[in-house]
Amino acid sequence: MTKAKLYTRYPLSSLLIYNGATILHYLLGGAGIIVGYHFSSLSKIFGYLYFTFSFLEMYVVMPLTVCPNCVYYRLENSLCISGLNVVAKVLAKEGKPDDFPKRARGFLSNNNLYMASLLIPIIAIIPALILNFSVLLLAILLAILALLLFRIFVIFPKIACIHCRAKFKCPQAEAMGVRDL
Repeated sequence: MTKAKLYTRYPLSSLLIYNGATILHYLLGGAGIIVGYHFSSLSKIFGYLYFTFSFLEMYVVMPLTVCPNCVYYRLENSLCISGLNVVAKVLAKEGKPDDFPKRARGFLSNNNLYMASLLIPIIAIIPALILNFSVLLLAILLAILALLLFRIFVIFPKIACIHCRAKFKCPQAEAMGVRDL
């Protein structure tokens, strides 16, 4: 069995798939919260808060706290699956490679916040469907679930993690069993 090629620079198509799925998930999540609770004057506030939290967690907090510890930060002319190593090089000073696995430690770890950003709209939309069923809201929920499953079963194991140079230190790569592939 051939080992997967490790990328120093991910192809543009991989970046577009990863970031496109991420941003679409966040947009649909915010829209689902707004549509699902449209009967409340707070629906827009919570929808926008969710989107803002998710976007900031992924595209600001990660480059400031996780990316500086990643191998992609130190690799010359590198481009990780999200492209955030490039952002991190501009915004943050270099971290310690041994701190990279810490991204998964603690209740409010970066990994848990990332997972929360993916799960919050699902958890929020289900009660909204019960209170205020609509085909549009059901379609949004199904689209978000499809994006989540696409991320879990396609993006992570086949596009992102399997080719990642950080997989030997990353707790997710270990959990998914892609370190030896």
